[in-house]
Amino acid sequence: MSGHMPVVNFTSMKTPIHFFQPALLCAAVAVSLSTLSADEWPEWRGPNANQTTSETEFPLQWSEEKNVRWKVALPDRGNSSPVVVNGKVIITQAVEKENRRTTMAFDRQSGKLLWQQGIIYDKEETTHGQNPYCAASPATDGERVIVTYGSAGVYAYDLNGNTLWNRDLGPQVHVWGNASSPVIVDDICFLYHGPGPNATLYALNKETGKTIWTYEEPEANQEDRTDGFQGRNNGIVGSFSTPLPITHDGRTELIMSFPNDLISFDPKTGKKLWWSGGMNPLVYTSAIAGEGIAFGSGGYSGSSIAVRLGGNGNVSDSHRVWQNVRSGNSIGSGVIHNGHIYQIQNSGTAKCVELATGKTVWEEKIQGKGRRPASWSSMIRVGDRLYYLNQSSEMVVLAASPQFNLITTNPLDNAMCNSTQAMSNGDIFIRTWEHLWCIGTQKEVALK
Repeated sequence: MSGHMPVVNFTSMKTPIHFFQPALLCAAVAVSLSTLSADEWPEWRGPNANQTTSETEFPLQWSEEKNVRWKVALPDRGNSSPVVVNGKVIITQAVEKENRRTTMAFDRQSGKLLWQQGIIYDKEETTHGQNPYCAASPATDGERVIVTYGSAGVYAYDLNGNTLWNRDLGPQVHVWGNASSPVIVDDICFLYHGPGPNATLYALNKETGKTIWTYEEPEANQEDRTDGFQGRNNGIVGSFSTPLPITHDGRTELIMSFPNDLISFDPKTGKKLWWSGGMNPLVYTSAIAGEGIAFGSGGYSGSSIAVRLGGNGNVSDSHRVWQNVRSGNSIGSGVIHNGHIYQIQNSGTAKCVELATGKTVWEEKIQGKGRRPASWSSMIRVGDRLYYLNQSSEMVVLAASPQFNLITTNPLDNAMCNSTQAMSNGDIFIRTWEHLWCIGTQKEVALK
């Protein structure tokens, strides 16, 4: 097959525009009026990219029989998280036996499939056994939804499923696949096309897909590894992070967790604003920020660092507040709240750390009721509560408090789950390897 794959719209057969040699533009970020309403969930981290919601009225108890508004069967397994926009719930979905990479949109009220758009990609692509293709979550600005299918390309659709543009950024080659999701801020879509050779952070014009700027990831230094691959010359490296947009003291930034380093960019130009070493060459989590601190965490018994915002240049000595070596193994990202960082580790151990010092306040293994307490999901804070999913598709609810308090666990059907829930207008949308669920206070007839 050629580098550009045939486009198959399973409902309308539209043909996309291809950009074979996009021009490098020097455009500034233009602030646009958002078409998103307050209760939308435009990316996996929520409306403010900080894994919190201003809403507080969500169900606290549910099961397969209680507070399920609807559920729909999915055609294959998948890890991407749902987004909610304009009355639609949207996920990315691979159908492995058919070599399909698709995006699916469902009616948020009924669960009815509205459209499915995608491509056929039959080249070999490596990935982890628990990381199916199309692991990256969609991003939307209320007018378009942008998705990445890894080696199969980046696609933009309108909210009716029509293809607006696509880009072939080359293959992504990594033994564990990829998972970094696009992020839309004003007129730019930020996308980390990695891990693997030629891993690059892209800023793309959201309307055309043309490149605004790029940052090529430097080769990771493995000489002083402190993580679980210490002493291995060919240890696995790479980042699975999603870029984080923030504003601090009036300065807009884009923070990215790369192998070894946490780096902040000017989102308009791609200029490096500051950077700090101290992490390890393998990174699963995305950076988080809050209360004047940016936090980056390496994977596989890697190092975590806290960096005070507001610096310039190399801030490893001047602004790095603390470093915890071999501090755990988190895949999902944590939450900063009232002077503490809350994380869920891959093992299913929840952890509370002092933001100012890095000192562990509590660390508790949460077994749940299912047979898989491990978690790849990220925490979402709702007021003074933390919601996260484990691999048994149970929702664990904890108090966001320096005193450990397990509030409840809510089982579904024990299906495998590696995604993060969307929380919108009182509903919780959960994607497992078998179903897409809508949890709410009104129960409707489930779709088969």
